[in-house]
Amino acid sequence: MINLTKLFYDIRIKSKPFYELARYDKPIGFLLLMWPCLWSYAVASSFIDKPLDLFYVILFIIGSIVMRGAGCTWNDYLDKHYDAKVERTKNRPLAANKISENKALIFLFIQLVIGFLILIQFNKLTILIGIFSIIPITIYPLMKRITWWPQLFLGITFNWGALLGWTAMTNNISIYSIVLYIGCVFWTIGYDTIYAHQDKIDDDFLGLKSSAIFLDENSKIAISIFYLVFFISISFLSLTLESINDWLNYIILTLVGIHLVRQIYLLDINDPSICHSIFKSNNSIGFIVFFLFFIAA
Repeated sequence: MINLTKLFYDIRIKSKPFYELARYDKPIGFLLLMWPCLWSYAVASSFIDKPLDLFYVILFIIGSIVMRGAGCTWNDYLDKHYDAKVERTKNRPLAANKISENKALIFLFIQLVIGFLILIQFNKLTILIGIFSIIPITIYPLMKRITWWPQLFLGITFNWGALLGWTAMTNNISIYSIVLYIGCVFWTIGYDTIYAHQDKIDDDFLGLKSSAIFLDENSKIAISIFYLVFFISISFLSLTLESINDWLNYIILTLVGIHLVRQIYLLDINDPSICHSIFKSNNSIGFIVFFLFFIAA
């Protein structure tokens, strides 16, 4: 007779390195990837007066989980030897040799196949733009070796969904989707600069680059500018939507602004725990902005 308890235990133990490699145990990454997709989808819904399709919302959510996992797998594959020398990342599956490189590549391939199967559920324009995302996904992990601004390339990569959400609803590219995309890129540069301050000592020692190292004591000023660009883009879109009650619009935008200012005020670039906490708080921004656009949809 099969011992189900032992069977489930064995499955959990054997699968643990894979879900750790894909960061399935740390959902903040996929949430920050997901929000621009849903923002764009909701905004587009309002502009063309077409209801949100729950099926596509679910596809965006699952796609965000899978593609974030694929990105983490690829990043860890390329950074294995660097991660082994950094305190925060030394226990990652590849860095700690809990999983072989070949198994990691097979796992990466499986995730990409699942991501592609999700992508082909959308219209042709969305599929085409989605396929092109493989370019920034591939090169992003290498950027910390050659530029002080890998956070810019993360922003370009991580917010591709701001284009896909729009095209999935409208089957075209609009100035509004581009405004949202640019705003999201600056949002990511801001919160990932905060995140990068956790590793700046190790990164500097290893010869790796980041906006956190480059900006150093000027980080608060720079992040304020990044967040301001993001806030302007969100405000422009929300104020353009005629279906939102003015007072509710201003209240929600005020909440977003207060949250962003609070991040800057509380930020201590030399305290990794504070940096991590502020970084994770951006999920709240994601929810608030989604609510803003959802009520207009």
